[in-house]
Amino acid sequence: MKLISEEAIGRAGFFPPVEGKEQVAFYVYQSTTLILLIYLFSSKIKLNAISNYTGLILFIIGMLLYIKSIIDFSKPQESGINKNGLYKYTRNPMYVAFFIYFLGCSLLIDSFFYFIILLIFQISVHYLILSEERWCIKSFGEEYQKYMKNVRRYI
Repeated sequence: MKLISEEAIGRAGFFPPVEGKEQVAFYVYQSTTLILLIYLFSSKIKLNAISNYTGLILFIIGMLLYIKSIIDFSKPQESGINKNGLYKYTRNPMYVAFFIYFLGCSLLIDSFFYFIILLIFQISVHYLILSEERWCIKSFGEEYQKYMKNVRRYI
């Protein structure tokens, strides 16, 4: 990301202020992300069923979408709002890419436990997105509200 834009690193690590349930969601997000990543290191990839191959395809798609969303994120418009590339189709392409990637991992390692952690992760992400949207409305005003009307939150 730093190769594309020096300021993108700071924006990527920024979490807007959270309130109420969002505070809990932030901690759940942090801990489930850690669990999802650590669990992968202790798991073995299986390629003996159609579901595993489906997982491999989703894993690759998730990685490619994540790379593309990072590139797009690094090049916001002059106003600061990202409306380029994947941001034309979803307001949260990185989170969508994370979900597809981790879903692929779940199928690759054939783990129902991992899938349950992924669902908890995704629920927490939803609350973080709500806090991000509130911050964006406050920061970008009507322009962001128009963007919200034209572009879906997910897919």
